[in-house]
Amino acid sequence: MVNRLRLGTDERRAQLLGLGLRLFNERAYDAISIDDIAAAAGISKGLLYHYFSSKHVFYVETVKVAAEELIARTRAPDELPPEQKLTRALDGYLDYVEQNSRAFLTLMRSGVGVDAEVSEVMERTRRALIKRIVEQGLGLGAPRPILRVALRAWIGFVEGASLDWLEHRDVPRVELRALLASALANALQTAGVP
Repeated sequence: MVNRLRLGTDERRAQLLGLGLRLFNERAYDAISIDDIAAAAGISKGLLYHYFSSKHVFYVETVKVAAEELIARTRAPDELPPEQKLTRALDGYLDYVEQNSRAFLTLMRSGVGVDAEVSEVMERTRRALIKRIVEQGLGLGAPRPILRVALRAWIGFVEGASLDWLEHRDVPRVELRALLASALANALQTAGVP
């Protein structure tokens, strides 16, 4: 339970979003009510509605925070060579997916995941990851269309492989990371990137 301290607007909002990350990782969207969120936060429903006009708005904002965290975790130091950057980025991605497995599975498989606002957050995240690969990993500007398509397809492969890995837990993580790296190398080669 969160303390009933008087917090500034930004602090309270951040606190509530942190709570949302935890709650949506523990239970599915449909299994959580506004009453549950308010009770877990130790605040009234009215105060929760002051910050978020509905459970859906709260969820979308929580997904945005989760996406920002995922993107941050995939950042590797600029001084690393490309192969090490990729290893670090994949480790950051897999760390995030594993630590937030229930929320990741729910988001990728549920009806809420196809919600227009949530889908847009997910697409922005995918574009940010592709931009990171193109600019930092490959040192390129805007990708040619075939490279853009190849990278977008690879992101879909990463998501699908991650879902299977979380569901079955029968592939060692190091093997999964090697598979993802190899798939990227193949996608880049097919797209004509040396």
